[in-house]
Amino acid sequence: MAVDAQGAGRSGFRIAVLVPCFNEEAAVARVVADFKAALPEAIVYVFDNNSSDNTVAVARAAGAEVRHERHQGKGFVLRRMFSDIDADIYVLVDGDATYDAPSAPRMIELLLRDRLDMVVGKRIDQEVAAYRAGHRTGNWLLTTFVSTVFGSAFDDILSGYRVFSRRFVKSFPMLSSGFEIETELTVHALELGLPVAEIETPYYARPEGSTSKLNTWRDGFRILWMIAQLYRSERPFPFFGAIGCVLALISVVLAVPIVVTFIETHLVPRLPTAMLAMGLMLMAFLSVAVGLVLDTVTRGRREMKLLAYLNHRAAGDERRSDKRHPGSA
Repeated sequence: MAVDAQGAGRSGFRIAVLVPCFNEEAAVARVVADFKAALPEAIVYVFDNNSSDNTVAVARAAGAEVRHERHQGKGFVLRRMFSDIDADIYVLVDGDATYDAPSAPRMIELLLRDRLDMVVGKRIDQEVAAYRAGHRTGNWLLTTFVSTVFGSAFDDILSGYRVFSRRFVKSFPMLSSGFEIETELTVHALELGLPVAEIETPYYARPEGSTSKLNTWRDGFRILWMIAQLYRSERPFPFFGAIGCVLALISVVLAVPIVVTFIETHLVPRLPTAMLAMGLMLMAFLSVAVGLVLDTVTRGRREMKLLAYLNHRAAGDERRSDKRHPGSA
């Protein structure tokens, strides 16, 4: 059952600050305090993801409403957050105290003023230790790929600091289980052509005693794998079409000497090679056909997501509707 984020928000909007946490004892109290100060009208929800330290007790003592998600992974936590919390505006922020809470009002005002569905906080380093070189490279690689394939709208698609409208949250078909969720959020917005924006926000190093759960090499390979998966699932015809072209090219290279020999001697001296060339060409045609079929499926899936999105009002419309019809649910 959804939990209503009670309390007046900016101009009557209900605001929920969502903080996914895993072993953030050293930082979560600061995060809760900073966002309560920046958004006194909001409710801060800390969703604990099987922490082994005192994250839960510290967050509760700081004044947050604490909930739990037993499935390990940030994607699972966000899925629970989006389904359980009912609000008009959602502020998503990591529990490591690296993001700037005073930027939240600016992000919300931009969302409401321009009737947007997502505002991303572009991280601007304030300290040398805030953003490791390996993570910066991975972010640039993934951002460049997403901009090339889906359109250029963001410079920092891995940012964990975002503000969402209700209709984005309640229509987002979340599938990722780990930190890939930021990329899925971005691709969803770009694929449907949703109104989005990005503003610069300060980015700080973790406080003393707090350690990052990211690993440069492991997460780097995960980013590369994610790039391949994204391209396959969202652009199936170019993906499988490229595979088909490669297979067809290899088939032609193998077949040309055989055809030349046949024309000259009317013999096929390398029958296994001829069979391999024929098999590769059949696989090439099959790959292109699979791409065409999956492209149609992807288009239908995109239309279903758009219909689910259009089923909700734009940011601010719920409040206006409530004012016109005080007795409405």
